[in-house]
Amino acid sequence: MADMPRGGPCAGWWDRLYETDRLEYLDRPETADKAQRVLRGLHRLQRLGGLYRIWGRWIQAEIAGLPEPRILELGAGSGGLAEHVLARHPTARWTASDISARTVQTLQAGPLGRHPRAETAVIDATGIDAETGSWDLAVFAFSLHHLPPTAVRAVLREGTRVASRLLIIDGWRNPACLVTGIPVGLLLGGGQPLLHDWVISARKFYSVDALHALASDCGEAVTIRCSVIMPFWTVVRARRTEQRTGP
Repeated sequence: MADMPRGGPCAGWWDRLYETDRLEYLDRPETADKAQRVLRGLHRLQRLGGLYRIWGRWIQAEIAGLPEPRILELGAGSGGLAEHVLARHPTARWTASDISARTVQTLQAGPLGRHPRAETAVIDATGIDAETGSWDLAVFAFSLHHLPPTAVRAVLREGTRVASRLLIIDGWRNPACLVTGIPVGLLLGGGQPLLHDWVISARKFYSVDALHALASDCGEAVTIRCSVIMPFWTVVRARRTEQRTGP
């Protein structure tokens, strides 16, 4: 499973050829300056392109009916998604986390650090140091493709342990998604670094078949529902499978 193609166990030769093992600027320590430009471009793209609004709507649907939902965001990046949801949900409590201590320091120094219902934390999504059931919802937005298959299994296992539900938002694995995203990224995100990372990201997105295979092999009973939402998104809703007891 560690060497499984991102198109899934039965991926065709063309899908395997489409895949790449090149690293994005965001994943290379020696390109920190370009990584910061990518993050700024992503934030601009997500804000101007209405992505925070779209993702926020999906999050609101997951926490509907909860009086004071506790939300953990894994890989919070710029913190824009947290700010968007907190501004529209008067009782939600949000933990914005990232594996990068530098990113968390930046979040703490910004609006989230001053928000009464927000906190920040350094958290590795593949090994979360928190008690079972600490949150109602864990969110992992546009970050899954950065991880190899073994780490994705850990995210599914850990995310559904510390939260009642896990919502994963990532890109749709299809060449059309790559091509469509180029003009959008250039228009709203701007700059070569973001375009560079987008082309690599699109070739690293996981297919629905791959996600189902990883969930079934993650070491815990995890149920997932995957939806492809045109033109860009694969949305995964995961939770621990209820174990029946008694006769």
